[in-house]
Amino acid sequence: MAATVDLNADMGESFGPWVMGQDADVLEVVTSANVACGVHAGDWDVMAATMAAAAARGVGIGAHPGFPDLQGFGRRRMHLPDQSLAHLVQYQLGAAQAMARAAGTQVRHLKLHGALANMAAADQHMATVCYKAALKVAPDLVIMVMAGTRQQDAAQALGCNLACEIFADRAYNADASLVDRSRPGAVIHDPDLAGRRVVQMVEAGAILAEDGSRIPTRIDTICLHGDTPEALEIARSVRSGLEAAGITLQQFPGAPL
Repeated sequence: MAATVDLNADMGESFGPWVMGQDADVLEVVTSANVACGVHAGDWDVMAATMAAAAARGVGIGAHPGFPDLQGFGRRRMHLPDQSLAHLVQYQLGAAQAMARAAGTQVRHLKLHGALANMAAADQHMATVCYKAALKVAPDLVIMVMAGTRQQDAAQALGCNLACEIFADRAYNADASLVDRSRPGAVIHDPDLAGRRVVQMVEAGAILAEDGSRIPTRIDTICLHGDTPEALEIARSVRSGLEAAGITLQQFPGAPL
C-alpha cells in the first residue's frame, strides 16, 4: 500500500467570461494541477490566473495538452500525422512553461487530455510521439500516465520520470481503460462512493474494474475532473478518506520505473 499519494485535478478550463469548475476551492485540496493550455479549453488569461493561484498555494503545476477542439472540449477524436501531433504537444507545453515562469514557478509534469489521452492509452506509438516531443523540450519533465495502459508502456520504454495515475471519478474496464462517457455509470458523481473507491484502490495497489476484476498497478497520483459539478466535494471526500486511512497527500516524486 502506498504511504503517500498525490491528488491532482484538471483545471484552467474556463474561457473568457464562461466559468468552468471551482478552481480556487479545488486548489485548496489537491497537491497537483493539470492546467489546460488554451487549445482544448482555457485561454491566456485563465492560464495566467490558474498558474499564479497554484503557485501561491504550493500546488505542483502540469501542462494538460489536448486536441484543438474547443467546441468539443477535446473529447472528440482527431487523427494527426506524427510530426503535427508532436508539434501540437510542444506548442501547448511551451505556452504552459511561459505562463508558469511568469508566475514565478515552473511546469513539473505533463498529462494528456481527453480523446488524445484515451487514444494514446490504447496506442503506444501515439503515446511515444507525444512524450518524446515533450521531453525534447523539457527532458526532466514528469510524464503522468494512465496506469496500466499503453501510456505507461511508452513512458517506461523512454526511461523518463513518470507518475502513474488512477481516476477518482471514472469507472474502469477490465483492460484499465476508462468506461466510455456515453455509458451509464462511466462518470462517478457520488463523493462518498468516489472517496471509498479510491481508498480501496490505493490500499489494494490495484485498479478496481466494473466487472469486479483487479489490475495490480503502481499508484502515484489520483485524478478528479475539474469540470464536474461535484469536483470540490469529491476532492474533499477523497482527501479525507485517504488521510483517515493513514495515507499522506503530497506531490509525487516522479521516479522512473
